[in-house]
Amino acid sequence: MAEGTGPADRRNTGEGEEEPHRSVDRKGGPGHTVLLALALAVPVTKVAYTVGGGDAARDVFVAMEPENWPNVLIGMVLTDPLLASVLAVVTSRVVFALFAARGAVPVAGGVLRALQRTALTIVNPVAVGVVDACFFGPWWGLGTGLAAYALRRGIVVEYRTGRRRHHGRGAAHRTVSGPARDGRGYRPAPWLRRAAALEQWVALGLTAVVLPVLGFVSALDGQAWTSVVRCQVTEGTRTENNRLIELSRKGAGVVGWNLDTEEISNGAGCAGEESLYVREPWWHG
Repeated sequence: MAEGTGPADRRNTGEGEEEPHRSVDRKGGPGHTVLLALALAVPVTKVAYTVGGGDAARDVFVAMEPENWPNVLIGMVLTDPLLASVLAVVTSRVVFALFAARGAVPVAGGVLRALQRTALTIVNPVAVGVVDACFFGPWWGLGTGLAAYALRRGIVVEYRTGRRRHHGRGAAHRTVSGPARDGRGYRPAPWLRRAAALEQWVALGLTAVVLPVLGFVSALDGQAWTSVVRCQVTEGTRTENNRLIELSRKGAGVVGWNLDTEEISNGAGCAGEESLYVREPWWHG
């Protein structure tokens, strides 16, 4: 990055602005905070609204057992392509920002470092695009991959423009175009600075607004997060045909939330249903 040797250099390179960006990214940053909060709040909201909240939600989590709790979030992502795509894009950028702040992304000049930078920028977007395509189709995969690449590329542009600074040995002695040979350092074009600012605003909007909204919309849409099955449920001497939200499998049967009796039940001879809707969406009530 640009070498700063005095107040004038610090003003030109925006050092006062860059240090908070680097420090925030190395400690986790707002993206990490939002992802963690959503990972905790959204699945609980999903279960509580779907089964009726209160004691019902507690019973469901107890019946699921802790190792199965992540299945709620996984099920939501696998049944909502828009939520899955935005989550993949945001996670891709947050992880890249964290590693870049720790010096994992080379910023100095040279063909080899340029190839390394390109590889680190595209490998994860390609991966999330392939995964998205496998579940939701090629167009979802293509859109997710391109969006993830654009935001990851934006972080590289932020380093080039000086909006962020590298952390690590020798960071003060490098610029993106190679070792600093004078006190002037690298001066990015105005359009590159505008592109970096736009990327930051887009990333902030996706992370702090779009992703939380999509998460809670999915949590309150009235769909089960996993399979809905119709099973034979035996209570004493009586056997009924009930609908269950599958929570786990025990031998040849299913342990699930009984939508007819509103309690945990063991079902046998189960057959899956096509629709996952078990109640009206929150906004219809």
